[in-house]
Amino acid sequence: MSPVSNIKTLKIDGKDFSARQDETILEVARQNKIFIPTLCDLRGLSTVGACRMCLVEIKGTAKLLPACVTRVEEGMEVTTTSERLDRYRKSILELLFTERNHICSVCVSNAHCELQSLAQRLQITHVHFPYRYPKAQVDGSHPRFVIDQNRCILCTRCVRVCEEIEGAHTWDVMGRGIDANVITDLNQPWGSSETCTGCGKCVHVCPTGALFEKGRSVAEMLKRRNFLPYLTLMREERD
Repeated sequence: MSPVSNIKTLKIDGKDFSARQDETILEVARQNKIFIPTLCDLRGLSTVGACRMCLVEIKGTAKLLPACVTRVEEGMEVTTTSERLDRYRKSILELLFTERNHICSVCVSNAHCELQSLAQRLQITHVHFPYRYPKAQVDGSHPRFVIDQNRCILCTRCVRVCEEIEGAHTWDVMGRGIDANVITDLNQPWGSSETCTGCGKCVHVCPTGALFEKGRSVAEMLKRRNFLPYLTLMREERD
């Protein structure tokens, strides 16, 4: 197959773009500074389409598709901003707030939280759905870190970084739907984990205040994620 045949042309919001056939709509949009909201996606990790915040409209397709896992196709016409998309994205974000106990004013990640920032960007001032107020657990058994299930949005970044980058696979997801939780070592306390290396990568990729380091102030809770693209590149070159 010639290099030319690997290139696809498409329209995003009425503008023409070209992309490799292995690229996703989200990748092409980011390369061209087109904003598509995401929460589970993070450069350097595999894509799973868990949060559905990146839904886009594609001409000829009735349903909305997640931009992070949808590959570009020749002649594709993508819409990233519309009244329908705005309504769906706000509803998804509101549901995330109602499913757990997100109280920004007392959160260690206040003003450094992707969930909070996205709500502000989408101009969400209140939630239309009833809050569930679940009795979620807080596990502080680890000597350095804490997991607060009240603030988890099940993006699975921690699961993926622990498996794909660290190679420990300490984290996983237990349960289904509203009852799902991230767990360590078959639902053992984090401090009892025999696989956790204590590297803290899971903490730094968490988009909310679900994972944080003990004794850190809000300003010190800035997440350091620049290691991900570098480690991924090194891994690809080694392979």
